[in-house]
Parts: sequence; C-alpha cells; structure tokens
Amino acid sequence: MSIYRFNEKSPQLDSTAYVAPGATLIGDVTLAANASVWFNCVLRGDCDSIIVGENSNIQDLTMCHADYDVPLIIGKGVTIGHNCVIHGCRIEDDCLIGMGAVVMNHAVIGRGSIVAAGSVVLEKTVIPPFSLVTGVPGKVKTQMDESVLEVLQMPAENYAQRAVDYSSDKFEKIG
Repeated sequence: MSIYRFNEKSPQLDSTAYVAPGATLIGDVTLAANASVWFNCVLRGDCDSIIVGENSNIQDLTMCHADYDVPLIIGKGVTIGHNCVIHGCRIEDDCLIGMGAVVMNHAVIGRGSIVAAGSVVLEKTVIPPFSLVTGVPGKVKTQMDESVLEVLQMPAENYAQRAVDYSSDKFEKIG
C-alpha cells in the first residue's frame, strides 16, 4: 500500500479499515470503520475529498477520483466491483456497483441500487433509490423494493470479514 500527502492533506484511515498491498491513497481520502480498499486500487483525493463509508469495499483495480469542487462520496455498506471508474459522484448506502462500471461526475446513485457490470452512468444522472441500472448509457431497467437490501448487504459483509482475514496471519507474502 502507498499513502501520500498532497497539498498538505493526508489520507485518514479508521483503525479497522483495510488497505491491500498495491493500493494507493492520495490526499484528502477518508476511510470509515471496516472500509476496505483492495489490490491495485487508486483513490486520488487531489482535487477534492473522497469519503468511503463504514463497511464499504472497493475491489481490485478500481480508480476513484474526486474532481475540482466535486467530492466523491461513497455511503455505508457499498460494494464497488473490480475494475470500475468512480469519478466525482455520490453513491448512497447499500449499493452495488458491478465490475467494470463507470459512474461519472455529479451522478447520484440512490440507496439500495445496483449498477450492472459494464454500465456507464453519465454525468449529472440521478438514479432513484432501489433501481437496477444497465447499459451504456446507464438507464433504470426496473425498480426494486427494500427486500433487496438483504442481498446487497451480503457482499459488503463478506468483504468486511475478508479484510479481517487479510489483516491476520492467514495472509502472508512468501515471495
């Protein structure tokens, strides 16, 4: 893991947050309790702040960047899949962003929503809570109800436990 101060701002990590080897945090980045950032992610808080909520996970190879005067806010219990681009947007609590998805500046992903793998949520798009979004550009395909929360919370809980395992002697560099 690499952690850099930029413009007199340094990443702030809760003592229970996990950052995997190869991940890079730059500048105004905050990780809440049990948040995890996985292998080879970049969180670049050089233009504005990046806030990652409690029990949220950002999986391998994802790029997170705040733009000028456009913070990146990730709520609680959010799962961001592998190889995403998350840029200057707000992702509310209990969302799932599928692998390879892109969420652009000023977009808002409402609570309990799913952005399908490979989808692109364009700039200034507002997704209502409990929506399933697919496609390029991303469009709401269906509305879900709160019963989806049980399913959406499972990956966040699994990654929180995985972070505990990776912080223990179960994870050991051998070469």
